[in-house]
Amino acid sequence: MELVMDFLGNISWWQWILIVLALVAIRDIFFQRSHTISHNFPIIGHLRYWLESIGPEMRQYFVANNREELPFNRIERGWIYASAKKENNYEGFGTDRNIYDHHHIFIKNQMMGYQVDGDHPNVIDKTFLPCAKVIGGYNKRSKPYRPASVINVSAMSFGSLSAAAVTAMNKGVENSGAYHNTGEGGLSPYHKQGGDVIFHFGTGYFGVRTKDGGFSMDKMKKLVHDNPCIKAIEIKLSQGAKPGKGGILPGAKISREIAEIRGVEVGKDVISPATHKAFSNVSELLDLIENIATETGLPVGIKGAIGKLDQWEELASLMLKTGKGPDFITVDGGEGGTGAAPPSFADHVSLPWVYGFTCLYQVFQRKKLSDRIVFIGSGKLGFPAKAAMAFAMGVDCINVAREAMMSIGCIQSQVCHTNRCPSGVATQSKWLQNGINVPLKSVRLAQYFKSFRKELIEITHAAGYEHPCQFTMEDIQVNVDDIDLNRNLRYTYGYDKTYVPYSNMQDLYDCMYLGGNTYMEKTN
Repeated sequence: MELVMDFLGNISWWQWILIVLALVAIRDIFFQRSHTISHNFPIIGHLRYWLESIGPEMRQYFVANNREELPFNRIERGWIYASAKKENNYEGFGTDRNIYDHHHIFIKNQMMGYQVDGDHPNVIDKTFLPCAKVIGGYNKRSKPYRPASVINVSAMSFGSLSAAAVTAMNKGVENSGAYHNTGEGGLSPYHKQGGDVIFHFGTGYFGVRTKDGGFSMDKMKKLVHDNPCIKAIEIKLSQGAKPGKGGILPGAKISREIAEIRGVEVGKDVISPATHKAFSNVSELLDLIENIATETGLPVGIKGAIGKLDQWEELASLMLKTGKGPDFITVDGGEGGTGAAPPSFADHVSLPWVYGFTCLYQVFQRKKLSDRIVFIGSGKLGFPAKAAMAFAMGVDCINVAREAMMSIGCIQSQVCHTNRCPSGVATQSKWLQNGINVPLKSVRLAQYFKSFRKELIEITHAAGYEHPCQFTMEDIQVNVDDIDLNRNLRYTYGYDKTYVPYSNMQDLYDCMYLGGNTYMEKTN
């Protein structure tokens, strides 16, 4: 033994490295057959796999140019980061974007823009921008809701996001006057940090779930009664990342806390079916909407990614016939979002937001129903110019998911589905979550929302309007193709948006902060 110890003690560090490499080579050649490259090229094969694993990061930081990456390029991410940190989010020496690219957006400015002075609300608060419509106003719900911000946090569940991330977002929406959609994972304690909440449920009915996986009205009523932060309810029909496909929550991920919030068993796989148990046709969906609204008093809406329109046409016909229907419709883009999905779904199933929304909006507009609904857009709209285009097309609010994640530290590493998110945003790892400074990140989300609203207001004023709800499809042009180099939205998509009743920003301000009801009387 003493001789062995002496021998080991005399081995230098580089000899130890050679011994380790030799052992790895022996293992690769003689004991493993699952990886051909490392078997045929021992040691070097491992280097190849390592380089492949960090390829996305290498391309992101050293290879791709500022406008090249997807889903969000470096310029877009940089604007969000700078806005969230209240840093300089300007750019100098002109744009580096190719403004002749397909679908590039042009906003027509007025020769003399809209002027604000004196005690105008946007002089008092440069970020004041509430929704022009009241959710639930037309259907006379007992607890109608006007969002105080036109930009809000989209549906992202606790479980897919970390507790620290959800907490930061909810505190951030409280600070910015926005709302926070819970996602379908149920209402967690982290959603109850002071911000307004939209309770969202899907086919798993988490939080309002019976033992056999159905929908419980009693649990819904109790949830709303016990949590006054809930301002509206959203039924998920489908989502952009994987429309028509349910999800699986592995039992290994279901902690006692998640099980209690979702109403499932600890350690047991939970499968969310592709379709709902609470309804099987459009008529039954309409009945469920009305029953929930009656029992809770809250506005009720639906969320969907858009594909075929026949059932949407049926819904519009029933709304016209009965005078009932959803108070809001959230249109999700097929470009996908935070939800993990097979590439075949994320890449090919359902229409991108700009196509899906134009198709859906016209369904309700043709039946003169668009003024009864608050339309919410969700699909990479978290930038002022894209939001201006969306408002011109008929949206009343926008929801952001990935943009909100980036404002609290997401670096687009695209490993949300692995539980290894390096920024601690999309993971249940306690160690990784510890990197999130909740007070700081909540301020950053709020600042991103405020910076966004301020810039959207400035664009609106440049176009000659006071509120973005006044944008028309004539105000925006997009590059189309080589024959018609650019066309306005009305010509491109073949419709004009419905006029949004609007008096002025002062009435909105009085309604939101002084308890006045002038605006509500005029519009409802």
